[in-house]
Amino acid sequence: MRYSTLVDTYRKLESTTKKLEKRDILSSLYKGSKELYKAVLLSMGVVITIEQIGIAKELLKKTIIKAYGIDEKEFIKRFKETGDLGLCAEFFSKNRKQKTFSKKELTIDHVFDNIKNLSEITGSGSQDRKISLIVELLSHADPEEAKYIIRTIIGDMRIGVSHGIVRDAIALAFDKKTNDIEKAWDVLGDLGKVAEMARKGILNTEITLFTPIRVMLADRAKNLKEAINVFEHPAIEVKYDGFRIQIHKNGNIIRLFSRRLDDVTNQFPDIVRLCKDNIKARSCIVEGEVLAVDEKGNAKPFQQLSRRIQRKHDIEKTVKQIPVQVNLFDMIYLNGENWMNKLLKERWYKLNEIITTKKKIFQLAVHIETDNYKEAERFYRNALAAGDEGVIVKNMDAYYQPGRRVGFWLKVKDILEPLDLVIVGAEWGEGKRANWFGSLLIAAKKDDKYLETGMLGSGLTENQLEEMTRMLKPLVVKEEGKFAEVKPRIVVEVGYEEIQKSPKYPTGYALRFPRLLRIRTDEKKPEDINTVKDIEKLFYNQRGKVRRKN
Repeated sequence: MRYSTLVDTYRKLESTTKKLEKRDILSSLYKGSKELYKAVLLSMGVVITIEQIGIAKELLKKTIIKAYGIDEKEFIKRFKETGDLGLCAEFFSKNRKQKTFSKKELTIDHVFDNIKNLSEITGSGSQDRKISLIVELLSHADPEEAKYIIRTIIGDMRIGVSHGIVRDAIALAFDKKTNDIEKAWDVLGDLGKVAEMARKGILNTEITLFTPIRVMLADRAKNLKEAINVFEHPAIEVKYDGFRIQIHKNGNIIRLFSRRLDDVTNQFPDIVRLCKDNIKARSCIVEGEVLAVDEKGNAKPFQQLSRRIQRKHDIEKTVKQIPVQVNLFDMIYLNGENWMNKLLKERWYKLNEIITTKKKIFQLAVHIETDNYKEAERFYRNALAAGDEGVIVKNMDAYYQPGRRVGFWLKVKDILEPLDLVIVGAEWGEGKRANWFGSLLIAAKKDDKYLETGMLGSGLTENQLEEMTRMLKPLVVKEEGKFAEVKPRIVVEVGYEEIQKSPKYPTGYALRFPRLLRIRTDEKKPEDINTVKDIEKLFYNQRGKVRRKN
């Protein structure tokens, strides 16, 4: 398929805000695409993340400058006007001084493969080789193609296509039920693969080792008593403040995946060794929570663990500097058999059988089974005293439901529920903080939009301000005075004293005294953040407020 055909689709998608119209446009594309897998991923702009590509946006600016033979000052002027590298590429492509005589028509294969190959280039001179691959694409691209090539590389398509719309488009294109597409996506975690299966008429939901599965999520309970009364056979586990991990084992081959389905095996060779030595199964998929710990096995702040996740070089050195502890709590696949449809009590007991524990290093999550409130309360208070976040109350009679909150797990915390929100704007500080962003505009999700719900500023240390400024500067879309609009990429966990109704923000609610608890971008994508409905529910549940009647 010609890349220009895909660009025509992008143009149509950008011209409408209606979800059903977007679904129909994508459905038409998928029906007629021979390169279906690549067309699906390109339609979402998720060929590969910019972190995996390993090319900074500053380098992309240099790439555009090189591709079109323009002056740096000329580029900076244009970028300040648009705040969009894609629009810059389109403009300079239209106005290029030197024409490409050997220009050839781009195909989906060509664009996809070049972008995919960016992540595989490493070693000395790798940046120059990456620039050359992008320049090669831009040299053959017409202006509109150039815009979308750059947007695909940076993962910011601006066409309003969510995973849900793509799921529905696949269902429509190949006459399948949306629920069946969803189930296949839960297990495969890859809508491109799901689309190929749907076209063949076989929606296989078999677990495949080393293909990450969308993880099961927990709902929020009002309090501990309410949580244990929901289930006939409840279990209570410590809720760790760590990094969720999915471990796939087949013989001596181990792969580790994050909650975001990213492969983090290379960052944790110590966990790989522990799995080889202490999981007594030919093949399995188990889940747990990883903590950064000190030499005594006591938990350290999540930011320490984040350094492990982000590390690409000197891995073994970092392993020694930041040791980890693995706390396992579920098993969903064993020796060729899918265990997701088995009850949690069966999964938990089998997990106990296949794990050799090493205290404070590789162990099972602290877990009791009781419906006695006094026992549960004692367990909960012990968890809080140990510095843990709280507890998870689980239904031992429930199956495993990937990718969704279905009420089988309920989290209980001693404070108002922290919110995972995304930063959409920032304001430069004053005085000695003039070189840093001092206040951050935070937003919740509603459908495919991010709606502002508060400003986060007080309580940030200078180190946090410096780190946040470093992360946000490459994401700036435009600046007006002291305020900068930024792309919604950085997910933060936010604590607060209270939720108040407020006409000031488009959510209709404001967080009173919000404070940064931690950065969660390594764990969560922007589409995984809390919704406006979550905020509304918390508002009516907080401090004894009466739940709104529907």
